[in-house]
Amino acid sequence: MDSHSPQERAARVPTIHVISDSVGVTAQAVARAAAAQFGVNDPKIEVLPKVQSFEQVRSFLDEHAAYHVHTLGDDRLLVFFTLVDRAMSEQTAAYIAEHDNILGVDIMTGAIEAISELSGLRPTSRPGSLREANEVYFRRIEAIEFTIAHDDGRNPQDLALADMVLLGVSRSSKTPLSIYLSQQGYKVANVPLDPSTEPPSQIYEVDRTRLFGLMTTADVLTDIRQRRLGNAALVAASYADPEYIYEDLEKARALMRKLGCIVIHTEKRAVEETAQEILRYYERSHPSATDIIE
Repeated sequence: MDSHSPQERAARVPTIHVISDSVGVTAQAVARAAAAQFGVNDPKIEVLPKVQSFEQVRSFLDEHAAYHVHTLGDDRLLVFFTLVDRAMSEQTAAYIAEHDNILGVDIMTGAIEAISELSGLRPTSRPGSLREANEVYFRRIEAIEFTIAHDDGRNPQDLALADMVLLGVSRSSKTPLSIYLSQQGYKVANVPLDPSTEPPSQIYEVDRTRLFGLMTTADVLTDIRQRRLGNAALVAASYADPEYIYEDLEKARALMRKLGCIVIHTEKRAVEETAQEILRYYERSHPSATDIIE
């Protein structure tokens, strides 16, 4: 990364103009992900949603180009568009190609055509298909609500209802993993473990193929806890004490062996990477058909 300050980076990354025949969520997500690569997590975004005609697109681009000339003395525009209507997408691409001041990124067309070519299927061309309120969507919402209600050992009476139960000591990534997995449609409960308390008795009623023990190393956990405490380290010194942490992990390992749960190491791994390992084990015992959005 170069020497520009965060303020300079934010000023240099241009406004991203999003055009969509849905609400533009996909293009905005891509825009933010791209801007983050330049150290800008909250880029300026202007959205033209629910487009129904190319004339709306033309007016939007012309108005914003004129505004840029008036305010910045520069008519250049950066445009991300997600138009599943093929004719409108082609018209927009042609218009952008005719105007040297517009740099356009067609987010949908290439991806749709690639899937169509390899699958032999024809796209539905329905704007917002991914966000339709179908059975898959509602199942994910239900899973997220369940997971939030069963975070950090809450409502242990429902543990047997969870698709997965994550066990782990404090700061072993239980909550981030639970939320990530719930967004994939799984009901997840997580239970904290520590040497001074016993886990809820209901944990012994959970099918062991649904139990996942999160484990890390004492060195990694000590570092995480010390950084977590910050200036409060003297107040809760035992929490980040290496000897206490070693005891914490040993007792957790013993319980995991007793329960027969699958042990997953989380140290130095992204949440997504750890979640994929959990899912590989889970799906061996609980295979399910791939979700298809009709």
